[in-house]
Order: sequence, then structure tokens, then C-alpha cells
Amino acid sequence: MRISVVIPARNEEAFIVGCLEALKRQTRPPDEVIVVDNASTDRTALLAAALGARVVHCPTPGVAQARQAGLEAATGDWVATTDADSRPTPGWLSALAPHMPTHVALYGPLRMFGLPVWQEELTELGYGVFLKLMRLLGRPNLAGANMAFHRQTALELGGYPMVEAREDVILGWKLQERGRVRYVHDALVRTSARRLSKGWLHFLWQHARNLSGDSSGYFAAGGGRES
Repeated sequence: MRISVVIPARNEEAFIVGCLEALKRQTRPPDEVIVVDNASTDRTALLAAALGARVVHCPTPGVAQARQAGLEAATGDWVATTDADSRPTPGWLSALAPHMPTHVALYGPLRMFGLPVWQEELTELGYGVFLKLMRLLGRPNLAGANMAFHRQTALELGGYPMVEAREDVILGWKLQERGRVRYVHDALVRTSARRLSKGWLHFLWQHARNLSGDSSGYFAAGGGRES
């Protein structure tokens, strides 16, 4: 089974090297790495190409457009997605791969980096609690920083909707109507703390909105069945 990793990137020269180097350390190497250059004006595309990634150009700004361009360009049986400012741990794909034959979509935990160690641990713990709550509510959360899905099924469903901030969640909803979804605890991705740029209160407020059913936050809540 071939796995394509897709990374949307717009002006990410500060982070893209770390992301691609993390993918080179995977114990189960990806069969293809695609960086979608989303109208960058910096060296994102040059750095990605230099590190061996396949660069796909998407001139229309927007993460939904970039993710869709990556999905359509991918050649793997499965697409695993992460973000340019994220660093999948070495066992990320190894943890996901065994579940691919029997599921249509998979997702895992996130932990922020660039913070004091105790705060990094708190972000993983807090996000884990959030994911568990979503599962208990019957609305498992699938986020683009740590998500994988069967490529052909996603294409049959039309791929990502052209909306911002929750395009990954909506695709997750659609995929859950077509098959089994699973949370994979060992598939950890570390992601940058820039999501806290507006402060902890704003970040926690986004989570509260998710719990109430508003999926417009970064870690938005999906719906469907999980196993």
C-alpha cells in the first residue's frame, strides 16, 4: 500500500525544512511527499525541492485549495496530511499503516513544540482530553495536521470543500459516512506553538466552540462513526 504525504505551505520557509526532515526520519518511509506551494513569495518551494519533495504549485491562496491540489496530485493509495509547521514523530506512519486496510480515515494526537516542557506536555494532555470528549459525543475530530484517508474514496466524495479553517473537518464528516474511522494513539505529530499567537484564552475559546458544535476553530469537531 502506497502512502502519499501532502503538506500545504504558504510562505513557510521558517518551518518547511523541519517538517521534511521529520518525514525523512519515518520508520515507515512515505512513498511520496508532496509540498503544495500555495502562492508563496519566499523560498518555500526551493527548500522543499532541495529536500526531495515533489512541489505542486497552487496559485490560488487558501488552505482548502492547497489541500485539494495535493489530493488531486497524489498517487498513493492513502493520503496522510500534516502542516508545514508540524513535525511528525518517527513512528507516525508506522502507527497509521496497519489500520489502513480496514478503515477509511485515521487521525492521531497533537503536541505543541516551542514552549516550556511542562506546557508542551499540557497541550498534548489537553488535546487528548478534547479528542476523547469528541469521541464520547459521537463527533470524532479529524484535523489536517494529523489525518490520513483513503485517496480514492476522498476523490469520489469531491475532496475538500472550498471553505477556510474547517475544510479538513468537513472532509472527515463525509469520509465517516463511507466507512470506519479510527483514532490512533501512537501516531503523534508535534506542531508549532504559533497557534497560541492570540493567547491561551482565545485558543481555549475555540475549543469551547467546538464542544458546543461550532466547527470554525482550528481543532474543529467532526461527526460520524468511529471504530
